[in-house]
Parts: sequence; structure tokens; C-alpha cells
Amino acid sequence: MTLFAHCADFPQKKAAMSEAEHILILLVLTVVGSLLVRAASNRVPLPLVQIVLGVAAALCGLKIGLRPDLFMLVFLPPLLFTDAFRMPLREFSELRGVILFLAFGLVVVSTVLCGYAIHWMLPAIGLAVCFTLAAALSPTDTVAVSSLIAGRRVSERLIHILNGEALFNDASGLVCFHFAMVAAMTGEFSYRHAFGSFVLVSFGGLAIGAGLSWLAVRAERILLRRGFDDPQMQVLMIVLLPFVIYEAAEKVHASGILAAVAGCMVVKLTGVADEAATATRLQAGTVLTTVSYVFNALIFLLLGLQLPWLLDAGVELAHQHSAKIWQLSLLVGEVYAIMLVIRFCGIWVSVLRRWIGARVHRRPFVFPRFLEVVLLSFSGVRGAVTLAAVLSLPAAAANAEAFPGRSFVITVAAGVIVVSLVLAAFAIPFCIHFLPRELADKHAQEENLARQRLLQAVLRLLRDEQNKTEKARTAVVDSGSGDHTDEDIRLEVLGRLAQTYDNRLSQTDGPTQTPIMSRTTALRRERIELAMRLVLLRLQRQTLHDLAEARDINDQTEWEIQRELDYEEQVIRGRVQRLPQDI
Repeated sequence: MTLFAHCADFPQKKAAMSEAEHILILLVLTVVGSLLVRAASNRVPLPLVQIVLGVAAALCGLKIGLRPDLFMLVFLPPLLFTDAFRMPLREFSELRGVILFLAFGLVVVSTVLCGYAIHWMLPAIGLAVCFTLAAALSPTDTVAVSSLIAGRRVSERLIHILNGEALFNDASGLVCFHFAMVAAMTGEFSYRHAFGSFVLVSFGGLAIGAGLSWLAVRAERILLRRGFDDPQMQVLMIVLLPFVIYEAAEKVHASGILAAVAGCMVVKLTGVADEAATATRLQAGTVLTTVSYVFNALIFLLLGLQLPWLLDAGVELAHQHSAKIWQLSLLVGEVYAIMLVIRFCGIWVSVLRRWIGARVHRRPFVFPRFLEVVLLSFSGVRGAVTLAAVLSLPAAAANAEAFPGRSFVITVAAGVIVVSLVLAAFAIPFCIHFLPRELADKHAQEENLARQRLLQAVLRLLRDEQNKTEKARTAVVDSGSGDHTDEDIRLEVLGRLAQTYDNRLSQTDGPTQTPIMSRTTALRRERIELAMRLVLLRLQRQTLHDLAEARDINDQTEWEIQRELDYEEQVIRGRVQRLPQDI
């Protein structure tokens, strides 16, 4: 079984070599795309660059087909697990009404309304086929949106809504897609049966994901208590967990997507990650970030690789029905506009529902700005899940008939994907430009408050220790019964630590800052100190390299000390990134 499709008449060894070459080419294109975006100062969204590279590679002769079933298995579990782990539980709880409405209610409404609208525009296309197309278009892809938002001052609330919606609407959209596809193939459909199956598949996936994760957490804690805390083994278990959960749910015809999301939520709620060794958390974070980066890049490259032949299929479809290319393009634009309007109205319905609830329970409520709703509407970008869904529609075979209107569904879906990505690339920055900057301040305020509390707790402990040590030193001096050198050294160390943390507290913004120096002076001092420490680190690295070149130390010693310097630099650069840019 291979992720990419190959010609059936290729010899097995040649096919295997082709598979390896394809993977290497895709990884090289991943690096090239990142370099191009950096060269353009991040002004162009990375997913769009990756799609263009995929199209260029396809035009140069690279042909890689896509296996939708293996695509879902290989890519979705780790990406959903990682995204769910980054979703803050507090915000998810606060916004659960909006998120679940968009992820489930809006998906069903979009499928029904858009399906009827397409059927009204094209009566020759069966209603079930129109529902299939609408259901495939209902899941959103936030990866492209995240790249457009990254580094901009956008409300954290909007980001959490988009990420939370994307966690669940893949599942709801694919379930609706399956029911519509079966109805189109068999000509039979029951709303009662569909609703019951929808509930069973959804709650079955949630239950399986939660149950397996709970068992995994129990096993993890047993291993930790018995000393099996090897970081490499622990990281491998973390990487394998979403695949196991997804496959187990799919085997019993439950939602593997919801199972992976629920599994991650259970892992977060149990707090087992905090019990792991520090090295495990650091390595797991690095591995998951790398996997997420590479897999997201591969998804958009594969999407770009499919577009040329999808365009050819669209041209052929237009010729078969004696239609013009512009007519097909107009149809794609109309379908996208319908989905956009439905999403825009659905967001306002969610806002009104929350407003009514706030009025009933006498809670404060702030209406979102119009541009925020527009931004959320254009953020409903369609991506690889939509493409994988339509490509999974049965094609004509010797022992099976093709899905009716398969070429039509694939062509329109591909067109909507491209249109949604391109328009979002222009609309989202436009909306962000006119949104007030203070919308993004809450997270910074919380981070500042947390740092204040941490530093205050440290200073209280240090001052208590100073008082205790001073009393012990006085007692020793008064009694004349011993040497008080240890107390003097301890007081000196405690004094230096207290001054260091006092300086850090003065850099935080708020009424609790210390009067030792102004915040501006403290921040400037911090910036100069961190810059000097980075210079000293570079000097140490160069000296270390010279020692290795002179064979005074071996490469193993160089690597061990280099790793210590890397950890130190990572901490310093993290502090540099948190410094205000205007001071």
C-alpha cells in the first residue's frame, strides 16, 4: 500500500524507487517554498507558494496521484492531534457554543442550502449529487488562514474560534459527504436514519478517542512510576497515539477524526505531560512541530500537483457539455459565493444566539465588529480534506459503476478550493489592517500577569531565605561556636538572585513593578544584556569549534557542549522575542 498512486503496470522495484524519489522531491520543494517565503519577507502566504510549486512541478512532468484513504490515515491524525493540543481548554470551554455551532450546525445547514442552490442552478444535476458537492465543501482548512494571520495583531478569540471549528468540521462534513454519496449511488435516503447514524458515528468516535487516551494515560503513568521515562520511547508513544486512536475508530465505522481530537483533549485534561521528564517535553514539542510543518507542506504541495490535471478535466467536462470555460468558472464563483453568504449569515445567527442568551441570563455581551465577521467568513478556506473527499468518489471500473457526476463534483470542488485560497489571501489582510490593534492585547496582558506572579513568588521565597540565613548567621556569631562562612556565602548568593529577579520584575508592565528603576530603563538593560550574551555564545561556539579543529577535543565532546550552548541560546532568544519592539 502506498500513499501515492502509481501506474499498475510498473514493476514493483521501479514503483518503490519512484515512491522514494517522489517523497524526496516533495521534501526538497518544502524547503524551497520556505526559502522563497523568507526571501519575500513573509509577505506571501506559505501555502499559496507551496501550491504554486506543486503546480510548477506537475507542469514539469512530476505526476503524483493521491490515495484519499491513506491520505486521511497518514496526514489527519497527527495534524488534528497537534492542533487540538494547542487549543487552550479555557477558551474552548468559553467558546464551545460558537465552535460547535460552526462545526456541526453550520456544516449541516451549508450542505442542505448549498445543495438545493446548486440543484436550482443546474436542474440536470441530481439533488443527491449536489448535496455531495456541498458536503465536500463544508470542511474548512485553517492552515492557510493561520499563515495569513501569523505575526499580525489579531484577536486571540477569532483565532481560537477558527482553530476550534476546524478541529470538528472535518468530521461532520465527511459524515454528511458519506451519506450524500450513498444516496446518490443507491437513490435511497432517510433523514431519520442519517441523523441517527450521524449521532452514532460522532459520539462513537468521541467515546473511542476518550477511552483509548485514558488507557494510554494510565499506562504512561505506570511506566513513569517504574522508571521507564526514556525520552525517545515516550516521544514515539506520543506520535503513535493519534494513529492508533484514528484507526481503531475507523475500524468500527466511527469518526476517526473526532476520536483523535477527543483523545488529545483527554491527554491535556489529565495533565500527564506535566509529569513527564523535561527532556521528553522538549523533544516531543520539537518532533510534533516538525511533523506538523512537514505534513502541512506536503498537503499543499500535493494539492498543487493535482490542479493541472483537474484543470484539464474541467476543460474536457466543459467541452462534453458544449459549455464555455468562462461558464464553468462562473459556476465555481457562484458556488463559492453561496457558501460565503451562508457562512456569513451563520456567524451572525451564532452571534444573535449568544446575545439572546446573555440577555436572558443578564450577562454582559459585546457585539463583534462587522469586519471581524467578514474576516471569519473569508477564513472558511477549503483545502486538502475537500479534495481528498471528492477524489474518493468511485470511478468507473469493471465491477462497479462510477459516481454520477464525479467529474463535475471534482472540477467544481477544485475550483472553489483555489478561489477560496486566493480571495482569503487578499481579504484577510485587508480586514486585519482596519481592525483596532487593542483587540490582540488580552493574551499579552495574561502573559505579563503570569510572569509577575511567578517573579513575586520567587522574590518572597528568596527574601524569606535571606531572613532565615541572616538569623542563623547572627546566632552563630553571637554564640561564637563556629564558622559562619557558609551563611555569608549563602547570603551573597541569595542577594544576587534577588537582584536578578527584582530586575526582571521591573521589566513587567503593571502596578506591581518595583521602584528600583523605570520599566523602560530595565527593558533597555535587558536588551543590551541579552545581545551581549548572544555575542558571548557565538564566541564560545567558535572557540569550541577551534578546539575540535585542532583535535584538542573529539567531536563527541564538541557535540555535548554544543547542545548545552544551544539550550542556553534557546532560552535567551525566547526572552528576546518577548521584549517590546518599541523600546
